[in-house]
Amino acid sequence: MHYDDAAWHYKGDFPAGLPPEHGATHIGMFLGWAILRDLVGDLHRQDPDAAFDLERVRDRHLRPRDFLLNWCDEKLTEADLNAEGNAFASAYYQEHYLIDWATLFPENYRVDDSWENFDHLVELLDERYAAWQSGALRPTLAASR
Repeated sequence: MHYDDAAWHYKGDFPAGLPPEHGATHIGMFLGWAILRDLVGDLHRQDPDAAFDLERVRDRHLRPRDFLLNWCDEKLTEADLNAEGNAFASAYYQEHYLIDWATLFPENYRVDDSWENFDHLVELLDERYAAWQSGALRPTLAASR
């Protein structure tokens, strides 16, 4: 299953003048959260070079977007997540994540790929994940704040 693909964004209604990697920021940050929460798939864990870069993301020496671009061919798929990560992504990503992203970061594609913004998103995703685990996933950021 493909949850998202940067090409779907930068080949669509994408702001002129932005580098295409900006279409991958939201995807990379979601994957970065999954890396931090140990929800990443065996595909990356079993490859020694990818596993090294997983640690670099955790240690903040490699941005999550760069991990996505380097190791995931600009896509977030079921192979990138473990069973728990896929269960959450199936329930949350396509129906709710982009709404939450746009509410948290109204500038959408122009959002800075910074650790500060990542930390804001991690907080939100932790809330969504806890709500999903308890069976009370709320659909949008606006509804929960």
